[in-house]
Amino acid sequence: MKHSNIHPFSVIHSDAKIHESVIIGAFTTIYDDVVIEEGTWIGPNVTIFPGSRIGKFCKIYPGAVIAGEPQDLKYNNEYTTVEIGNYVTIRECVTVNKGTEYNLKTVVGNNTLIMAYSHVAHDCVIGNNVVIANATNMAGHVIIDDFAIIGGMTAIHQFCKIGKHVIVQGGSLVKKDVPPYIKVGREPLIFEGLNLVGLKRRGFANEDIELIKDIYRMYYGNGMNISQATMKVEENFNESIFKNEILNFIKNSQRGIVKGYATNSFSDSDSEFE
Repeated sequence: MKHSNIHPFSVIHSDAKIHESVIIGAFTTIYDDVVIEEGTWIGPNVTIFPGSRIGKFCKIYPGAVIAGEPQDLKYNNEYTTVEIGNYVTIRECVTVNKGTEYNLKTVVGNNTLIMAYSHVAHDCVIGNNVVIANATNMAGHVIIDDFAIIGGMTAIHQFCKIGKHVIVQGGSLVKKDVPPYIKVGREPLIFEGLNLVGLKRRGFANEDIELIKDIYRMYYGNGMNISQATMKVEENFNESIFKNEILNFIKNSQRGIVKGYATNSFSDSDSEFE
């Protein structure tokens, strides 16, 4: 392949579809059945396996491996892919494995940052504007919604779902689903209030933040179980996008949601919701 932006020490399969503006550093290997769109930068010593679909203006740093085979004993060489959106940054030594027959693809959304030494396993779906800090490891089938921030050295159990605008404390073990708009931390992982800083930075109106806070007070501040709290939310809150998102997330949770404090109750102050 003749391409002025490809380092001569790299190996690029002739069937790879690479936009002429893409820059590829030395000692990188790109296999067949790969698509890389305009403006993307591929650093040195990157390996991009078949099934990779990489969007526009991405940056992939040295040591990254894209679309490696799933670390799943059930994988039987079925045709699957990795789909990476636009303006994605993948730092050093990140691995993003392709899907299995379960979902057929692993997805990384637009404007997402995956920091060094993180692992995205088979069939994971990462939304837009997500930040995944260093050495985060996720098992297969994990879903992370838009604008979530995952602290470094976090481990996420298979099939867990993390809602939008969530912040997860670094070093966490995520074994349950994390509903949207909250922050979680400690060990074992628990609800620690709303992600107020994140919501304010994203321009959420004060009345919407108060509504979200009141909904979560039902789940984490009144000593009720999940079924009782859900019934109260359905009965006592007017229809809104936030009510519907929270209820849909909790009702569809397969692993159950993170718990509150061990006492299953809060003080009357709002400190736990800040």
